[in-house]
Amino acid sequence: MDLRFAATAFVTAFTIMDPIGIIPIVLGVTATVPPLHRTKIVNQAVLVAGGILLFMAVVGQALLGYLGITLPAFTIAGGILLLLIAIDMLFARQTRARVTAEEEREGSEVPNPAVFPLAVPMLSGPGTITTILLLVNEARGNAANLFLVALAYIAALFVAWLCMRSATVLSRTIGKTGIHVVTRLLGIILAALAVQFVLNGLMATPLFHRGM
Repeated sequence: MDLRFAATAFVTAFTIMDPIGIIPIVLGVTATVPPLHRTKIVNQAVLVAGGILLFMAVVGQALLGYLGITLPAFTIAGGILLLLIAIDMLFARQTRARVTAEEEREGSEVPNPAVFPLAVPMLSGPGTITTILLLVNEARGNAANLFLVALAYIAALFVAWLCMRSATVLSRTIGKTGIHVVTRLLGIILAALAVQFVLNGLMATPLFHRGM
């Protein structure tokens, strides 16, 4: 087992999904629903997000090839997107790459916010899809590494499910300050991973090789 790749997969999955940071959104969009209905919404959101991530992991690279997008180009672009998300996390700002204030209000107005905004874009937004495609690319077809990617996102979704199920209790226990502290710590880690993805993409480009 590649322990370095395993660590990268798990840290990336957990930091980009940010289960603790989801808590305020869950409370906002389910404020008017009874606890039993909230549980159903959370279950549906995790299942939908898992399906989307599985689909993108399977067909994502083929889709990029069809569009003529090289893996180094996608790796660099993905790293830049993740860096922008990390900066928002560091300043405890609600990143627009996941959900905007308007989307959150719309989500609270619809009868069932499981698909929008919880599954998309909170759990399986552009940042999460980008990271899973980057990790599948880094796995380079190795079955053990691909299994690690799947395991990392299953674990991240499970923890996100636990946090969403316990959103009220966790919010009271750690408070807004605690949520911001955890989000900032994850933002630092995500920023470092984002820079590493950009460096990996640059090293894979012919232009970089010609400059060596």
